[in-house]
Amino acid sequence: MFYFAYGSNMSSRRLLARVPSARAVGVAHLSDYVMTFRKHSHDGSAKCTIESQPGAGTLGVVYRIPEDQRYTLDRIEGQGFGYAVTDVKVVLQEGRTLPAFTYVGTDIDDTLQPYSWYKYHVLTGALEHGIVQQYVDNIKAVSAIEDPNQGRHSYELSIYQELNHYLLQPT
Repeated sequence: MFYFAYGSNMSSRRLLARVPSARAVGVAHLSDYVMTFRKHSHDGSAKCTIESQPGAGTLGVVYRIPEDQRYTLDRIEGQGFGYAVTDVKVVLQEGRTLPAFTYVGTDIDDTLQPYSWYKYHVLTGALEHGIVQQYVDNIKAVSAIEDPNQGRHSYELSIYQELNHYLLQPT
């Protein structure tokens, strides 16, 4: 089955930490939706959601996940407790249309901002998959706040530690 990730799960490290057998299929476009950082999270910050907006478009990454791991992802994403599962049709860069499921926030709040670690997940995923620069710039332009829980901040970014260590090694 296909999952359309448009927020933090665009980062393969983030998604693989949650669903180890997920495999990226490619970048895709979802018509008539816009991605926002307006979903109220239980931690008091904003997370990504998609909202219906005719003529708009959202970019994201399609992953293939085993059907038996869908329920793991539903639980982690808070399906029924902040996100609702929605079936969508997305178009891969090559032009192929795929049916996929995704999550839509059910508790919208304009007053919140994402934590910096969450924005980092979203930005890392967009860059990793080569999403167009204008879209990346839109993500960069979103204001973020520091998580008052430093332990959570460190934990969330620890999935990149090995990668960062490798990238910082002299050649």
